[in-house]
Amino acid sequence: MNVSALRLSAERRTALDAGFRETFGCLPERYFSAPGRTEIGGNHTDHQRGRVLAAAVNLDTVAAVRVNGTNRIRIQSEGYPMAQVDLSELQPLPEEINSTPALIRGVAARFAQLGCRVAGFDAYVRSTVLPGSGLSSSAAYEVLVGTIINHLFYDGKVSQPEIAMIGQYAENVFFGKPCGLMDQTASAVGGLVTIDFFDRNKPDIQSVDFDFSACGHALCIIDSRASHADLTDEYAAIPSELKAVCAYFGKEVLTEIDEKDFYAAIPALRETCGDRAVLRAVHFYADNARVPLQAAALRAGDFDTFLKLVGESGRSSYMYLQNVIPAGRTEHQEVAVALALCQRYLEGTGAFRVHGGGFAGTVQAFVPFDRLEAFRAGIDAALGEGACHVLSIRPQGGVEMEAGE
Repeated sequence: MNVSALRLSAERRTALDAGFRETFGCLPERYFSAPGRTEIGGNHTDHQRGRVLAAAVNLDTVAAVRVNGTNRIRIQSEGYPMAQVDLSELQPLPEEINSTPALIRGVAARFAQLGCRVAGFDAYVRSTVLPGSGLSSSAAYEVLVGTIINHLFYDGKVSQPEIAMIGQYAENVFFGKPCGLMDQTASAVGGLVTIDFFDRNKPDIQSVDFDFSACGHALCIIDSRASHADLTDEYAAIPSELKAVCAYFGKEVLTEIDEKDFYAAIPALRETCGDRAVLRAVHFYADNARVPLQAAALRAGDFDTFLKLVGESGRSSYMYLQNVIPAGRTEHQEVAVALALCQRYLEGTGAFRVHGGGFAGTVQAFVPFDRLEAFRAGIDAALGEGACHVLSIRPQGGVEMEAGE
């Protein structure tokens, strides 16, 4: 994907240089950036090797970098302890599971496997992709580290989709999280893309050239202010229940099962897997089919059809996927409240849906410009100042930034 260069503002460079000097005692030599991402179509479809529509956004993780002449990577992220990795050990370490050094070590290890002679460097990192924002700060970090290594030590030989796969490798094998590939791909590639994960080794990535602002709508992400704590079982239940449906057919994922065969087997599936599993599979087939329709509508400039499909996806997630209200919760239903507020302040215009994993986190809305001020004021009044974030799609993925004087 050909994209324009990304320039580092004087203000950001000053802050990065100051942090780098304070941490490492000298000035950096180069600067890099990786964006957060937003899922626009395909809710919980990637883990079934389905399709998604996703985009890089204008919130990013940036790094000031300098090769340090040692065999050690040192990364100081603002507000966090320094992460250090000795490159003489490039295998998973049990004590590093679920830690930032595991991600760094995993990315470095995969580059080494590809023939790259990775060496030590220092980096000072600042991010506007806040953890828990639903915009995938972890994927942005993985892509950032991969982009740094690719440019410092490998002459940029690795493509952006391959950097995404390197990030996934680090997260799966070293960090210990069996994530899909959507987040890393959207961050690494940039722009608005469709991704078909059916071929696990070579996802089909297609660019969608579209500017939401040209259609008079803002892309908003609403923070429901819900906590992700104690929701592990809720998230795990979705792929687990869908796996039970697949097991009935002797398959691994739903994309291997014809939709007609699934519907024909519903009486037996209700007995063996339960109704919620069946409904979640109903959502998958419908939302997976919506993704190419959304992309086609955008390519044709048919924004009304796109918005209609966004609304259908949101209703399907709420009713069939059931990833809005955690099971048994009555007093705390933050995502449901955020969706209700979107409906209230959009008044039949635009579109809205649960965003990402669901249960906690964020809601996505496409808001007409003439309603944006009132929409944001209403959301912030109910959920707290700054709950509504207005974003734009960033054409660049993981890149080295141009730094002016």
